[in-house]
Amino acid sequence: MTATYPATHPAVVTTAKRAPLSTIDVPTEAPEAGEVVVRVQWTSSSPLDLHQADGGLLTVHPFILGCSFAGIVVALGPDDPTAQKPESAPLVVGDRVVGFTSKKQKQQGFQTYVTVPRNLMGRIPENITIEAAVTVPTNLVTAFHTSTKDLGLELPWPIPENYVPPEANAPILIWGAGSSVGIFTVQVLHHWGYKNILVVASEKHHPELLDYGATCCFDYRKTDVTDRIRAHVEYIPYVIDCIGQLEGTLRPLSRIAEKGTKVAIMMPAIVRDATEEQEPELSMDPSELLVGEWKDGVELLGVRTFFYEQNEVFKWHLQPDIMPALLESGIIKPNKQRIVEAETLLERAQKALDLLRERAPSGERLVWRVSEE
Repeated sequence: MTATYPATHPAVVTTAKRAPLSTIDVPTEAPEAGEVVVRVQWTSSSPLDLHQADGGLLTVHPFILGCSFAGIVVALGPDDPTAQKPESAPLVVGDRVVGFTSKKQKQQGFQTYVTVPRNLMGRIPENITIEAAVTVPTNLVTAFHTSTKDLGLELPWPIPENYVPPEANAPILIWGAGSSVGIFTVQVLHHWGYKNILVVASEKHHPELLDYGATCCFDYRKTDVTDRIRAHVEYIPYVIDCIGQLEGTLRPLSRIAEKGTKVAIMMPAIVRDATEEQEPELSMDPSELLVGEWKDGVELLGVRTFFYEQNEVFKWHLQPDIMPALLESGIIKPNKQRIVEAETLLERAQKALDLLRERAPSGERLVWRVSEE
């Protein structure tokens, strides 16, 4: 039978730290047991792309970027007898799917075809556009993983009838709540019954965050923001730093966290931003951040979303079942999209990366077309 995909296809790659991106032709890998081949139509850019392109984080050049994809199923491998079946119907050729991936180059989203395990994608509901869908998986998975693995909060699936989480009234502070991770985390915690969600974001995002379920909003631009937070609540046991920037977020958080506070920090932490002359300085070790400035007993935790499959329920059901159900029902709303337009695949990828360098996105995801068809 003739393959329904080309033998090779273009992929956007790094060439060196801070160098312009390039495209190369790479093999389109046939699906093994439990894998699916997807023609990628859209992807979304994230800070990880910048950390890899400019900081060389966990990369060997040339390196295919992109940890999200949305497109059309074109081929299916044989069933994997070791895999748990999703609750949703089996995928078929022609299905629209969206996913978050990370482990292998054949899975990365900045290329026109990906070959990905079935459990790392979900069917896009009919009421969601493909451009909107691609804003969801990376940061929604991060919200689930951070809340459960790093903070130890309960997010059972399916939600039991009349469920009330044990920590329903505990204060949870989300710094950088206007980011994609922050927006999804607020929505998830609110839906699961957490009632004391405190958020820090620029004032323009406050109405939206309150609508999503935030209890109280603080503006990080206020010079006395940490005093305002401490005046509002004496002790905060759970903190999520969605930005992970030494001066911008971690230093003010060191004035808020007390003994027993868990502070989940998005990795890598940004010790120093890139400049025209210098590459960024990044850290993957929370224990080396602001040494001596945290109060005794504060627990610093580095968020590493790529390990979310260690949770067996999330491994087999988060993307295939939970994500589509939350989207279709409207419980979780996709990010606002900023469509990046340009003539070619390479130009779109480069333009999106440049916008990340300029810190242009605010409360939105950079979304761009991959396939030229």
